[in-house]
Amino acid sequence: MRTGEEVHSRDSQKPGGIVCAGNFIVDRVHTLSYWPEQGNLAYILHQDLGVGGGAANVVTDLASLGFPGKLAAAGCIGADPDGEIVKARLLSAGINIGGLTALTDRVTAHTHVMNVPGQNRTFFYHGGANDAVTDALVSPQTFARAGYRLFYLGYLMLLPGLDQIGPDGRSGASRLLEAAQRAGLATCVDFVSSEDPEFAAKVGVALPFCDFLIINEIEAGRATSVTVRDAEGNLIEAGLLDAGERLLAAGVTKGAIIHAPEICFWFAPAASPIVTRSRPVEPPDIVSTVGAGDAFCAAVLYGLHEDWPVEDICAAAHGAAAHCLAGATATDGIPNMTVLLEDMEELTR
Repeated sequence: MRTGEEVHSRDSQKPGGIVCAGNFIVDRVHTLSYWPEQGNLAYILHQDLGVGGGAANVVTDLASLGFPGKLAAAGCIGADPDGEIVKARLLSAGINIGGLTALTDRVTAHTHVMNVPGQNRTFFYHGGANDAVTDALVSPQTFARAGYRLFYLGYLMLLPGLDQIGPDGRSGASRLLEAAQRAGLATCVDFVSSEDPEFAAKVGVALPFCDFLIINEIEAGRATSVTVRDAEGNLIEAGLLDAGERLLAAGVTKGAIIHAPEICFWFAPAASPIVTRSRPVEPPDIVSTVGAGDAFCAAVLYGLHEDWPVEDICAAAHGAAAHCLAGATATDGIPNMTVLLEDMEELTR
């Protein structure tokens, strides 16, 4: 198991680095008194402003965890006040924003997140500049030359310029991930839980260029057409086992990680799945579920970059997700990795 003493400060950066490409969104999180029926009124009890989206959350969480290498962001924002919010948030965390393109003809993507404590959240989203991201606007080679080692892309199914399949049967995401692999970067991919009827086809063309896939159980089910929860909402673990094997068969090269509130399955070629249980969190301790999956993903990337054993990576990832649940925005509950490692030591005593 890792120990707190083994986590290095970012003040003296180690070789390597992680670039996070994809969605950058300004989140306005509204905590509601209850969820109203149509035509009724609910009080907004509290409002929080945050920067969200797959790439933004993961790279910010990595900074909060104290990742010891370089961190960079790549994607599109608008040339507007919300774009300045995104840049300021990332710069304050020491993240390289050279890969962000500010578009004059698009507004920065933004979301109104409606949160009722103890319940799931609802999103009202405008894609803005995120919808304009294409593989031509992101250069993995630039980051590879600068010494970065991991290339994260998220979320597929919320980046239409990358998700669309062309006449050649390829998507922008598949081309971008292939370019990253050719540049020598390990590719790590996350999805969003879209109900697009073409979900399986659109993500499927990108899987052969994905080294590590880090997704939740709903996304795994939609990508593989496997039922993972029964009519009562109970997890079907046999379904997750089936889904994981199908993802490997579809081309994921090194690891398919499927996480759910209850459990995580880590699948690797020619190996038995590694199963880890989540850390229990009492409902009164949950402020918001926004960003918990991204916190899990960030800790996985941290551990992958540092070559940790899978069991340690999963334990840290479960801990990151649990801490995230105590924060109102997607990123403000994330502690330094030393805290997660101390938690892990405490749980094993």
